Amino acid sequence: MGQCNVEAIHGERLQTRNDAKHHVFEYIEVYYNRKQLHSKLGYLSPEAFEFKHAS
Repeated sequence: MGQCNVEAIHGERLQTRNDAKHHVFEYIEVYYNRKQLHSKLGYLSPEAFEFKHAS
């Protein structure tokens, strides 16, 4: 496969398809899904839900 030299979410330059896949996974699983509100959690983010129920 050829080079995938594209700009990423925060301006980084990704050199391979594997780098892009890893970056997208990290963004979705580590950042986005932890901040999104979920109806099953009473419209709280997972972080807020865990904090509320840990205390």
